[in-house]
Amino acid sequence: MALFDAPLGKSSDYPDAYDPQLLFPVARDENRRRIGLEDGRWPWFGEDLWQAWEISWLRPGGVPAVAWAEVRVPSASPSIIESKSLKLYLNSLNQTVFSSADQVREVISRDLSSASGASVAVELHSVDQGARAIGRPQGFLLIDDELLDSVEYDYNPDCLLASGDVISQKLCSHLLKSNCPVTGQPDWATVLIDYTGPAMDRAGLLRYIVSFRQKQDFHEHCVETMFMDLMARCSPQRLSVCARYTRRGGLDINPWRSTRPEDAAGPRLIRQ
Repeated sequence: MALFDAPLGKSSDYPDAYDPQLLFPVARDENRRRIGLEDGRWPWFGEDLWQAWEISWLRPGGVPAVAWAEVRVPSASPSIIESKSLKLYLNSLNQTVFSSADQVREVISRDLSSASGASVAVELHSVDQGARAIGRPQGFLLIDDELLDSVEYDYNPDCLLASGDVISQKLCSHLLKSNCPVTGQPDWATVLIDYTGPAMDRAGLLRYIVSFRQKQDFHEHCVETMFMDLMARCSPQRLSVCARYTRRGGLDINPWRSTRPEDAAGPRLIRQ
């Protein structure tokens, strides 16, 4: 299916019955070819962590239930799931009776796995339980106050520089803004970079992050672009890149890519 067929950016009627056909997959291949990757080979481990905050269904007897969910889509999946289609799909559960929360979780996992082409893990959480949020993960150095002699708003990987002795460092910026490739709406994120290698020039890294300000791309592809640019320009021995995007429409998408499978997206941040 072509991207212009997706529901994003179009007026949509909200469903009143369960319908997994609402899910709209978008192939990853085209965007990966643009950053030099082909044939299903890429130099990272990772996943796309979605947090869905508007989940409801009917319990036996008709009393509603509510929850929030963590959805983990492997970066090896052939497709991502277009975000508005996921929102419409989740809303199709609202008036559907399920025997238990476990059944809801199993149905969502099955449907998202089918749409993305890989096994998708789903966890449901009580809204009474809540979710802890923090401003910045411990140990990460904020680079947003670095002095810049120039700023540019068009994507420019030439800003990236690294030199000197090998160090291990964790860097954070709250200044990532990119734009939806379909609607043009702004997407806001915090970037977390954890690496071992020649010291990255922090001012150059900040200029690079700011240069995404007019870039039109999906969340997942922005992170993959950053990962590939940092590997090519800074030659780290180890690298993890995560973007924690601000919630929109009850969903936030938080892709991470790493040279190590044991890394993860980290904790929920304050803008989520």
